[in-house]
Amino acid sequence: MIAGAQQQALYQQLLRIRLVEEALADRYSEWEMRCPMHLSIGQEAVAVGVSAALGVEDVVFGNHRAHAHYLARGGSLPRLFAELYGMAEGCCGGRGGSMHLIDPEVGFMGSTPIVGGTIPLAVGAALAMRRADQKRVAVVYFGDGCFEEGVVHESLNYAALHALPVIFVCENNGYSVYTRLQQRQPSRPLHQLAAAHGLHSACGDGNRVEEVRALAQMAVARARGGDGPTFLELATYRWREHCGPNYDDELGYRPDGELAQWQERCPLSHYERQLLEQGILTPTEVTTARQVIGEEIESAFHFARNGTPPSGAEQGENLYG
Repeated sequence: MIAGAQQQALYQQLLRIRLVEEALADRYSEWEMRCPMHLSIGQEAVAVGVSAALGVEDVVFGNHRAHAHYLARGGSLPRLFAELYGMAEGCCGGRGGSMHLIDPEVGFMGSTPIVGGTIPLAVGAALAMRRADQKRVAVVYFGDGCFEEGVVHESLNYAALHALPVIFVCENNGYSVYTRLQQRQPSRPLHQLAAAHGLHSACGDGNRVEEVRALAQMAVARARGGDGPTFLELATYRWREHCGPNYDDELGYRPDGELAQWQERCPLSHYERQLLEQGILTPTEVTTARQVIGEEIESAFHFARNGTPPSGAEQGENLYG
């Protein structure tokens, strides 16, 4: 049974991430944030639910759509915005942009635009934990499009073979850019494919934050107890275009009405209604939360816009190629 205070904390995280990304979408057209940006509006419950099950000692790896992963793990909102504005105060010194976020102090070990690129890194982190006999867990987020990458299958196999403390979190939003899952994969659930590699696998509704949290708690307990990796397939949906702040239904790659159906399953509005009906939240608390988060967002934009552009000497640091 989840306590009311924990439910309020989950709601606050959902709301904060939603308002942050809506603000980014609104201001992207000002042409001050010039990095490509992949928004997770509609998918917030996955990152929030998983992070709620982790300890401070655990580590997380994201992907190209990682704002929610970073913020849910405790990443700095001012440093995130500064990164998007290309400022030296950003979490990657203003050189990485939206798809390169990192903050080891909160256990967020990085994100990358390379499809599936962080999956073997998470497996390596888990291997190091096992060899050091630590009771820590590595988590990696990725989309359904990763199943077209060979390194994913190699990583699943290796993690299962060595019973590593890693949790694979598949945010299955049904698309790889503009191509539907049904056009890319045979008709079988992805978590069953992971199970065929020898992993403990489960699936759930990625738009229901308490369900995600419960699945993540199970996976964390297994990993910490030495029972090996878990694969979680969580069904969710991105509302905006693959890359950018807009809606793109006019392109015709989504079936008519599909977006509206998923918006009716909104993770934020569903949870808000649930907590209001249970008396865990009041309308006044909802209004106050929106106001407080809005002020935090404005402060973060001010911090970013008044940041320091990287110097010429700094721009080449930590770059390899």
